Amino acid sequence: MDYPDICIAGAGIIGLSLALELHRQGSRVTVLDQGEPLSEASWAAAGMLAADDPDNPQELYPLSVLSRSLYPGFINRLFDLGGVAVPFHTSTTLQEVNPDRAENTRGLTLLAPEPLSLLLPQLHAEPHRFVLLDEHSVNPRELAQALLAAVRATGIDLRSHTPIRMVRSRSGGIEVHTSSEILTPSRFVDCTGAWGLTAMPPGQVRTMPRKGQMLAVELPRSFPLHLVVRTHSIYIVPRTTGAHAGRAVIGATVEDAGFDKTVYPSEIARLRARATELLPALADAVEVETWAGLRPSSSDGLPLLGQVSERHFIAAGHYRNGILLAPATAVVMAQLLAGQKPQVDLSRFSPMRRG
Repeated sequence: MDYPDICIAGAGIIGLSLALELHRQGSRVTVLDQGEPLSEASWAAAGMLAADDPDNPQELYPLSVLSRSLYPGFINRLFDLGGVAVPFHTSTTLQEVNPDRAENTRGLTLLAPEPLSLLLPQLHAEPHRFVLLDEHSVNPRELAQALLAAVRATGIDLRSHTPIRMVRSRSGGIEVHTSSEILTPSRFVDCTGAWGLTAMPPGQVRTMPRKGQMLAVELPRSFPLHLVVRTHSIYIVPRTTGAHAGRAVIGATVEDAGFDKTVYPSEIARLRARATELLPALADAVEVETWAGLRPSSSDGLPLLGQVSERHFIAAGHYRNGILLAPATAVVMAQLLAGQKPQVDLSRFSPMRRG
C-alpha cells in the first residue's frame, strides 16, 4: 500500500493546479489519470479568462474574479518551477451584450458605432451591440506545457494511464484501488471532469460531457487581430505570439453527444460562416486545424466543489471556464481540505445539492 496525504483523480488543469497548491502547502500528493495528463478539455479549450462573460451564471462571478486576480501569480509560479513561460495573447475582448438586460453589462458602456469602427474596422457589427472588456486570454496548450513542467519539477507523484477501479472508505482513511495497488491517502479528490468518477445518488447534481467542435485558421496578412471577439453564438480568439502567432481559434459548438469527439465538416462550416459574417476578412483565412473537446458540465450548469463524505471531495464540472477557474479552484479546495473556511462561499457549488 502507498500512503500519500492526498490522492487526486484526474490530471487535467483542475487536478494538477490543485496538486501544485497542496504540494506548496507541504502535502504529499499522488495524481492518477486514466490517460495522458492535460490531453482532454484542458488541451481543447480556447483560453479566454472570461470572468465578465454575460453568458456565465451569476453564481460564478465571485470565484471568477478571485481566479482572475490570481492568474499573474499562478503563471509566474509555473515559470519559476518548470521554466516554461505562459504569455497573455490578448488583453481586451469585444463582447456582445443585450442592452435590455442590466446584468449583461455590469455597468459597462455600450460602444457607439463610431469608436467601434475605429477599434475594429473589419467588424460587421449589426445587429450586435458590444462592450469592451478588460480580459486576457492564454493559449491552453502553452499553459498545459508549463503546468506539466512545473508538476514534474516537484515531488508530486503523477501517474498516467492509471485508471481507478474503486474508491471506498476505511477506518481512519480511504482506499483507492488501481489495477496494480491500493493507495490509502487521508483524503481523496475527484477531478475527473466529464468522466464523473464519483457516483451521485438519484436526484443530485451530476457531471456530464458537453462536446465542442472548433477550428483554427491562419489570419490573412492584411487582417492582424489583437483582441477577442465574442457573441452569444461564436468567438474568435487570436494567437498573437509564439509558434502560433497569426492564427485565430474559432468556436464552438455545444452538443450533448456523450463521449463522441468526431469532428463533422458541416459543423465546422457553420462555425466558419458565423465567424465570417461577423468578420468578413476571415473569408480568406486558411483552415489549419479542427478538433473537438469534451467540456465537463453539470446537470445545473455549475461546478461541483466540496465534500462528498468525510474524506472524499470533488472539484469538477467547470464547463467552459476550467482554464479561468483553475487557480481559484486550487486555492479554495486546498483551504477546504485543510479544514479552513474557503475565501469564496462554496455552498452554491455543493456536490450534495439537488440536480
